[in-house]
Amino acid sequence: MEALRASYGSSSEDSDDDSSLERSKKRAAVSPPSPEPQSLPPPPLDLLDPPVLIPAVTKKQLVPLIRKSMLLVEGLHAVDIDIPLKDLCVDDEKFLELVLGREFHISLSRTVPIRLHQIDSIVTMLQQKLQAQKRYWIEFNTWEVFVNDDRTRTFLSMEVSTRGLKEITRQIQVVNDVYRLHNLPEFYENPRPHISLAWGLGDISHSLQQAVNELNRSRPSSGSAQKNIFSCMFNGIECRIGKKSYTICKVLVA
Repeated sequence: MEALRASYGSSSEDSDDDSSLERSKKRAAVSPPSPEPQSLPPPPLDLLDPPVLIPAVTKKQLVPLIRKSMLLVEGLHAVDIDIPLKDLCVDDEKFLELVLGREFHISLSRTVPIRLHQIDSIVTMLQQKLQAQKRYWIEFNTWEVFVNDDRTRTFLSMEVSTRGLKEITRQIQVVNDVYRLHNLPEFYENPRPHISLAWGLGDISHSLQQAVNELNRSRPSSGSAQKNIFSCMFNGIECRIGKKSYTICKVLVA
């Protein structure tokens, strides 16, 4: 464009044109480039989580067991609030409220980043495919150790291995189908539904497994017929994208 401007400027005095062009070049040289607009990162998709509440009787039975695991493995923290368990042991009521009194969740998918334009499509498809859900019992049968993918945290968990496993596995398969259509990573090949109560930094699975073995030997039981730690009723599925929650299905109590 410099040659074009020079030809149009030939009708004026050469000195004026030269000085004007020189000033224009200097201004262009010192002007900083316009910053490119930055787009917000896509929101993480935490999908899907049937809420789980531990019964009051079970919570009281679990307190001495979790304290035992804390003595066997140092550095355990309460999940989500990230407070060391040792700081909560002095007050039973506080321990019950903060460690066991919150709402737990069974993950039906990985937590993955998605694009903004995918949100409506994913939520709508999940609602359509999972709307016809019935109530069923979920039994947490055993204590277990889980390590996250990058091996930065190890979790003390309770696993669903019998009643409810078939229904949860079906739900995971539906979620996988929706994820596949949106080019998102699917869940683990062999799902092991669970809720996590505490975590330790790094891969401490070996030491935590010893604590888990002790917990399974002395888990609470109100009678010889009780083979699970506790059970709850499935009543719905939620999807969390960023800070927003979407109801995928809700099973009403009859």
